[in-house]
Amino acid sequence: MNATIWHNPACGTSRKTLAILQETPGVDLTVVEYLKTPYAADKLRRLFASAGITARDALRLRGTDAEERGLKEASEDAIIAAMAAHPAYVERPIVETDKGVRLCRPQDVVREIL
Repeated sequence: MNATIWHNPACGTSRKTLAILQETPGVDLTVVEYLKTPYAADKLRRLFASAGITARDALRLRGTDAEERGLKEASEDAIIAAMAAHPAYVERPIVETDKGVRLCRPQDVVREIL
């Protein structure tokens, strides 16, 4: 099974999710450190649609200035544009496998798509 994790090594939940993926037999894993390799807006739209969530659902408020910038009340397009420009605004980790996409908070959510 192919799996991609959009990973932040400084995040404990992201590290725990990565460990689950690494320990799962048969997973061909791609790790994208999204702070170094930011998301494209169209990729975010596809990931959110596949996960059944909105950009607002995936907006990281803690540890960012997203709320002060008014993103909590912004349109989907404005949130996605801000996330593409500032990838720290995306909650983490997001995992995509052959079975679907999940925002893996808590980390055990990843098991739904393994």
